[in-house]
Amino acid sequence: MSQKRRFTLDSTDKATLEKWYRLMTLGRQLDEKAPNYLKQALGWSYHAPYAGHDGIQLAIGQVFDKETDFLFPYYRDMLTAISAGMTAEEIILNGISKANDPSSGGRHMSNHFAKPEWNIQNVSSATGNHTLHAVGTGRSMKIYNGKGVSISSQGESSTSEGYVFEAINGAAKEELPVIFVFQDNKYGISVPQADQSANVRVAENYRGIRNLKIMYCDGKNVFNSMNTMAEAKEYAIKHSQPVIVHANCVRIHSHSNSDRHELYRDDNERHCAVLSDPLNRFRVQLVHSGKFTEEELTQMDKDAKKIISDAHKKALNAPNPDPASIFDFVSPEPYVSTKYPDGIHDGTKGEKLKLIQALNSTLKAEFRENPDTYLWGQDMANKDKGGIFNVSKGMQQEFGPVRVFNAPIAEDYIVGTSNGMSRYNDKIRVVMEGAEFADYFWPAMEQLVDSSHDYWRSNGKFSPNMIIRLASGGYIGGGLYHSQTIEGALATFPGLRVVYPAYADDAAGLLRTAIRSRGITVFLEPKALYNDPLSEAIVPDDFEVPFGKARIRKEGSDLTIVTYGNTLPMSMQVAEELEKEGKSVEVIDLRSLLPLDTETILKSVKKTNKVLVVHEDKVFAGFGGEVAGVIADAAFEYLDAPVKRVGSTFTPVGFNRILEKAILPNAEKIKAAVEEMLEY
Repeated sequence: MSQKRRFTLDSTDKATLEKWYRLMTLGRQLDEKAPNYLKQALGWSYHAPYAGHDGIQLAIGQVFDKETDFLFPYYRDMLTAISAGMTAEEIILNGISKANDPSSGGRHMSNHFAKPEWNIQNVSSATGNHTLHAVGTGRSMKIYNGKGVSISSQGESSTSEGYVFEAINGAAKEELPVIFVFQDNKYGISVPQADQSANVRVAENYRGIRNLKIMYCDGKNVFNSMNTMAEAKEYAIKHSQPVIVHANCVRIHSHSNSDRHELYRDDNERHCAVLSDPLNRFRVQLVHSGKFTEEELTQMDKDAKKIISDAHKKALNAPNPDPASIFDFVSPEPYVSTKYPDGIHDGTKGEKLKLIQALNSTLKAEFRENPDTYLWGQDMANKDKGGIFNVSKGMQQEFGPVRVFNAPIAEDYIVGTSNGMSRYNDKIRVVMEGAEFADYFWPAMEQLVDSSHDYWRSNGKFSPNMIIRLASGGYIGGGLYHSQTIEGALATFPGLRVVYPAYADDAAGLLRTAIRSRGITVFLEPKALYNDPLSEAIVPDDFEVPFGKARIRKEGSDLTIVTYGNTLPMSMQVAEELEKEGKSVEVIDLRSLLPLDTETILKSVKKTNKVLVVHEDKVFAGFGGEVAGVIADAAFEYLDAPVKRVGSTFTPVGFNRILEKAILPNAEKIKAAVEEMLEY
C-alpha cells in the first residue's frame, strides 16, 4: 500500500484517532478562548484564529519529528504547534506574553508560537520571510546528512512576496529537503485570492520549476491532509528535493481580532464557511464509523476544557517579563582576544600586506581552523575568480564547492538562507558577500532587519552566526550603486555589529574576530583601499581586533579627528602635514562603529578640547552625527569649539570624476576644516 493511502477512517486505529481528536478539540477550544483574554485585558492582543485549517495543521504537527526536522510555523499555526507537542500552558504563556513563554519570553507578538529547543523555530511577523530560513536549514541538513526535512508553513497570500519565489526556486535549484505548506483560505486579511495571484491555486505559479514536486490536499480533511503530508515528507527525504503542499482551507472567522470580516464577506459566505468546519466533520465521521460514541467525544471535550482551565491558572500566575531584562540578548557576547585585548600589535612580527591580501589570508586561515565555516555570494566560485574584487581568490580551490559556492543574484536569498544555515548548528559560521557592492544590498535589508532581532526575539535561544562582507564607498569613479556608503543606516539596528577597517592589520583582526564570534557582523570594506599602498600594514598571523575598540593612529594635543574607512588615510595625511607646521592633531580610527568606543573618543576630547568628525558618508544624517551627539552629551564642558563634521554633500555620488570630487570629502577639505577649527 502506498504511503498516500495509509490513513483512512477504517484503517486507522482507535488510539490514533483519539489522539488526533484530543489535539483538535484542545486546539479549537484554545482558539475560541484566545479573544477573551483581550476582552479581559489579560493579553493576546493579536490572535489569528485557525478554525478551518484543522486538517492540514494537525497533519503538519504529526509528521514533524523534533529530533530530525525543523518547523517554521506562521502566526495562524496554533494547532500545528499543539500537534507538534506544545502544551496548552505554553500556548497561553505565549498568548499573554509571560516571562516563561517558550517562544520568546514575552518579547514577540502573541500567536507566534515557537520552541527552538525542539526545532520549532521563532519566526518574525514579516509574512512568508521564514521560507528563506527553512531553505537555509535544508541546505545545512543536506551538507551534514541530516535525516529529516525542513517544513515552512504559511498562508497563500504570502506567496506574493518575491522572497518566497526566491526560496522555492533556490530550494529546487539546490535540491533541498524542504516542504512548503500553503494553507489557502482564499483571503489575505480582506484581500481576496483573485487580487493576489495570477493562478487560482497559488502553487500553480511555481509550475515548471525543475526538481519541485507540487501536491494538493483538502486542508479541512484530516485523512487527506495526513496522507499528503506523509507522502510529501517521504518524497522530500527520498529525493532530496522540495515539495509544495497546497492545502485548500476555509477561514471560518475574521483574519484576526482586529479584523471584521462581515465588512467584506456576506452572510451566505460566512454561513458556508461555518458549515465547512473540519472539526465538526471529523467528529461526525468518528461517530458514524462506530468507533466512538457521542459520550466518548463529549468527555474528550470536557477533558480538554479541564486541561485549558488548569493551564490558564498556571499561566496567569506565571511571572511577567522584568523591565530590566530588555538589554539581555541584544547581541551575543563576542569572541574575546587574550593575545591582543586592545587590538594593537607592536609591528615586529608578521608580513606587510595590502588590505585585500590581509582579507584573503585571514579567510583561508579561519577556514582551515573551523571546518564549519562557509563562504558564498555572487561571482564567488568561477574558476580563479573570488568575488567581484577577488578578495576570496583561491578559496574554492582549497576548500571545495560545498564550503565555497556561488549565490544567485538575489541579495535577500543570500542573507535569509544564511540565517537558516546557522540554525542547524551553532558552530556554523556563514561568511557572505552580501552584494556585489554595498549599494546593492538594499533588497536584503528586510532579511537583515529580521535577523538583527532574532537573538533578542527568541530570548537568547537562537543567534544567526553570519558575517556579511560588503565592498563599500567611492573614490573609484563608480557613480550610483557603486560608490555609496550605507553604514549610517546599518548602525541604527540593535543586534548588529558594524565594522569598517581602513588598514590591512585591522581588516585581518576584525575579520578573524567576526568569524570566531556568534552573532551578526556587517563587515564594510573600503574597496578603494583594497590595493592602495596607503592601507598596507604588518599583519601578525593570528592578529585579532576586538569589537568596540578604537585605535589612536596618531597622538596629538590640539585637536582630535575621529574617522574611519576611506577618510582615515586622508586624515592621517592632513595630521602629518600639520605636524610639520607645528600643529598637533590626534587621529582616532574608530574601526568599529557598532559597538562604538565612546571611552576612547571622550578621553581624547578631554585632552584636545576640539573635535572634527570625518567620514565619507553624507554629513546630513550620517554616522558622524551620532558621534557628535555622544560628544555633546557627555563632554560638552570640555569643548573649546563646536563639534564640526566633514563628509559628503547631501546628494548621490556622481559618476563623472569631476562630480565625484565635488561630492566626496578629500584631504584638502579635511585640512581646511582642521585649520578653521584650530583658529576658533
